Amino acid sequence: MKKTLLLLTLCLSFVGATKAIAQTFPYNLTVFDDVIFYGMYEATVTEPVPAGAIRHKNWSYAKKLTDQQLASFGNMLTMTVRLNPRCDNYDRIGNVNLALVPKGSATYIYEEATKIELGRYITPFMDMRDQPNEVPYVFQIDNITKLFQDDALKAEYDFWIEFEVYGYQGGPGQGGAAVEIPGCAGRNDVYQGTLEFTSYNNPNLTYQSHYLYPLSHKFELKNYTLDGTDVLNETVKTITFTLEENVPNAKIYLITSNHGANAGGEEYERRNHFIYFNDEQVFTYMPGGLSCEPFRQYNTQGNGIYGPTPRPLWQWQSFSNWCPGDKIPIRVIELGDLEAGEHNFRIEVPDAEFVDDQGYFPMSVYLQGGAETLGAVSFEQRGFALFPNPATDIVEIVTEETVNSFEVYNTLGQNVLAGKGKSINLSGLQNGVYMVKAQFEGDRTVTKKIIKN
Repeated sequence: MKKTLLLLTLCLSFVGATKAIAQTFPYNLTVFDDVIFYGMYEATVTEPVPAGAIRHKNWSYAKKLTDQQLASFGNMLTMTVRLNPRCDNYDRIGNVNLALVPKGSATYIYEEATKIELGRYITPFMDMRDQPNEVPYVFQIDNITKLFQDDALKAEYDFWIEFEVYGYQGGPGQGGAAVEIPGCAGRNDVYQGTLEFTSYNNPNLTYQSHYLYPLSHKFELKNYTLDGTDVLNETVKTITFTLEENVPNAKIYLITSNHGANAGGEEYERRNHFIYFNDEQVFTYMPGGLSCEPFRQYNTQGNGIYGPTPRPLWQWQSFSNWCPGDKIPIRVIELGDLEAGEHNFRIEVPDAEFVDDQGYFPMSVYLQGGAETLGAVSFEQRGFALFPNPATDIVEIVTEETVNSFEVYNTLGQNVLAGKGKSINLSGLQNGVYMVKAQFEGDRTVTKKIIKN
């Protein structure tokens, strides 16, 4: 596919976003609060929507960010999705999108908007009668603040946030919540969800230019139709596009997940994915982690991939790319400086199998780049790391300097932990996002973000 990029060629420049008033951080914005999602196969409901929101589908809401909200973001951004079950107990996906809509539109056609996928997640097999009855998904998406601060882009487009959760309640002969959970018969509400943004600001970071190139949004990569592949029976897709000018520090942001059927379900098969840029292999990955066991707590139904006893590690490792209750990674591929002209992105999954023309790999990909400047303090920050991050309990302050003390703050700015040395025990804190402020010799302090899982 050859693509000449839209959005005024998306070569958008700015030098430091200016704010009309002094902004206090952290900035917290709840975009959606306990919004209700309905069955994905049902006719679109007519239930009321939250103020300022529109319903595109039973599984999709959208709300426009105001100018004041956009001006309030710093250059660090965490997105948190919280889902609570209603009458659903199937594992489906959900996602959050940024839709770029012509300025001043009261609404828009869902299929026609240019979109960036901000994050994707897998719903669990969750019974609303059990505890826990909420699953959190936390994403670090600092790069999105470059869009929020781009005055040229904001002058041309409104920014709408789409919040999506697919769900299905089942029915007689099919199982599912409609017949397995008391009170769910005849209902089609499947989930309720909350979407929150938390933003901080590094005053030493200045963006000198910004470039955005959307390449695909949830394109259905599959090998049994030319609508899904370059070559029949080969799972491969090429996107060709033109850069109108040089792009420094270019990066590809990529989200893929596996869906479909074979002997065990294509979503449970771990396949090598090969990424090429300008016909040169630049990245290889195999979806999946060490184990699905950390997400067992959210799967309170006895069905799905979780049985009454823990699976052995070797079995979890064989298909841990699909863990209900987990999020799908956002993979970042650094390309360096790109020259103006024609380029191509290609993905290949040679071992993928699709039985009876079923299954697909929804693929979202965009290119982003631009020049930025870091001040002296920011340079020092790059020499200070927190490991591991995200962390479950113990996190280490990694630095060659002496750490006199540390303090941990939640997103409300409250001090929740303090101590001395380089080792921090987070086990007593709830899951979420925190800021660690370390004090070095000479009373110099440096702050870094940590995610507690």
